[in-house]
Amino acid sequence: MASTSDIRKGLCIKYSNDIYKIVEFLHVKPGKGPAFVRTKLKSVTTGKVVDNTFSAGHKIEDIRVETNKFQFLYQEGEQYHFMNSDDYEQISINVSILDNADLMKEGEVVTIAINTEDGMPLSVDLPTSVILEVTHTEPGVKGNTATNATKPATVETGAKINVPLFINEGDKIKVDTEKGKEVVAETDVKNNQLIVEHEQLRVENEQQKFEINHLKFEINHLKFGNGQLKFEVDQLNQQLVSVICFVIITIY
Repeated sequence: MASTSDIRKGLCIKYSNDIYKIVEFLHVKPGKGPAFVRTKLKSVTTGKVVDNTFSAGHKIEDIRVETNKFQFLYQEGEQYHFMNSDDYEQISINVSILDNADLMKEGEVVTIAINTEDGMPLSVDLPTSVILEVTHTEPGVKGNTATNATKPATVETGAKINVPLFINEGDKIKVDTEKGKEVVAETDVKNNQLIVEHEQLRVENEQQKFEINHLKFEINHLKFGNGQLKFEVDQLNQQLVSVICFVIITIY
């Protein structure tokens, strides 16, 4: 048995003759009256979401689970198929258990919690953020870096999210899976310029290209140096031959 002090996001508990996963919680200590914990619970069998308040210290029955890494293979109707990364065993999970299923692309590695009592999958957790390509959106506005202005966009998985105005089709963006499909960005205070994760990836790519070109230049420079050294050696050989010939002629 656990208590309200053990409540955390993702914890699976038995509640109202069903198994629920805690998706949100808030410990509240009012000025008057006892403390309590306000929670939002999601049924792992039906996907139904309910709100419930537990008084502080209330005993809750948690479910013993084991977590494993699985790779998302493909979707078939409402069933999502995964493969265990360790033993290659495959399982299928109903979409009702998944959070932000439309952010998963084939090959994505997720964490699946499984009930140790009956082997039933209880939850599927995506990485905290995923990189997705924008497949459709209105043309970007160059130079428009307003942090509070967005436009709708569709990514490669079919999910619809809001992105900054300067994002274009083909751009790759970093999406926060825990904050409701929020595009992760940071502000450069010095330049007052919004820098989105896809721009950082693009800069890194350009840096790699520069380093490769620089390496090619160094190789060509070495080749040129070797060629020049060979030319100087040939000149010395010619001078040596001339000196030898002069000495022979002088002797005779």
